[in-house]
Amino acid sequence: MMSTTSPLPIRIGISRCLLGEKVRYDGGHKRDSFLADTLGRHVEWVPVCPEVEAGLGTPREAMRLVGQPEAPRLLTVTSGLDHTHMMERFSHHRVRELKTLDLSGYVFKQGSPSCGVERVRIYHEQGMPTRNGVGLFARIFQERFPLVPVEEEGRLADPSLRDNFLERVFSYARWREWQRHRPTRRGLAVFHTAHKFLLLAHSRPHYEQLGRLVGNAKRYRPTDLTQAYGRLFMEALRVKTTVRKHANVLQHMVGFFKSRLSAAEREEWQEVLHDYHRGLTPLIVPLTLVKHYVRRLEIRYLADQVYLSPHPKELMLRNH
Repeated sequence: MMSTTSPLPIRIGISRCLLGEKVRYDGGHKRDSFLADTLGRHVEWVPVCPEVEAGLGTPREAMRLVGQPEAPRLLTVTSGLDHTHMMERFSHHRVRELKTLDLSGYVFKQGSPSCGVERVRIYHEQGMPTRNGVGLFARIFQERFPLVPVEEEGRLADPSLRDNFLERVFSYARWREWQRHRPTRRGLAVFHTAHKFLLLAHSRPHYEQLGRLVGNAKRYRPTDLTQAYGRLFMEALRVKTTVRKHANVLQHMVGFFKSRLSAAEREEWQEVLHDYHRGLTPLIVPLTLVKHYVRRLEIRYLADQVYLSPHPKELMLRNH
């Protein structure tokens, strides 16, 4: 069965204040207990505070983005000092360092003029803000690592967004681990097969497009093939799952062994799935029943499916 974790540490970049470090402009922090205490047991954090590491002290004068969204300036709120060049120079240097760490994801501080991923306030010259900016460091990071999953800590309070982000993190780690072991066309077919139901839970069109890519693998140079597959694979996982998609995937999986279930077991399965479809139970309930049947009936093809265990069960991401 394909492992849901990587033999190498799964490293995730993170804004240092989210781990409790007092590096914010006011000398405080924004410690997130889920990130620090729960997820931290399963990943290796790579803490970064662009403002402190670029040379600004703590505490320091608050800053904000000013100007146009495509090229904002980073100015201090009261004195109007322009730190744009310093921050951009630091950011390019820092992302070169981060490349050597092979990050599988990044959690940024929401709303930060250096780290916000979206809807960061940008002030016009007249002082009126709009929420269509991206933090300077976050922008440069994403340009350099377009496939690395990124998210803001505020959005991770939503269970579905948290599940999707960490599913992408662990999937990207598996993909990078596969790439490290002399990737072959046959190996890519095995990887694709193991992720079949995970991909179907997100986007059938992407799954079918990836299938065509694998099926025509001999037409591509190995490097071009892996690059194309990796881009489409991560793009597929950004598509949101839904209750209906999960229900369809679960029904598809049960179809592999439904004829081997007793009448009572088939009736129990339909009842469990119906309750999930109606929102009466979380995904973990029908999923656990499917895993039970897969083990009991020794359905090897399904046992190898990453969909059944895409991330550590201790995170309880499918219990909501």
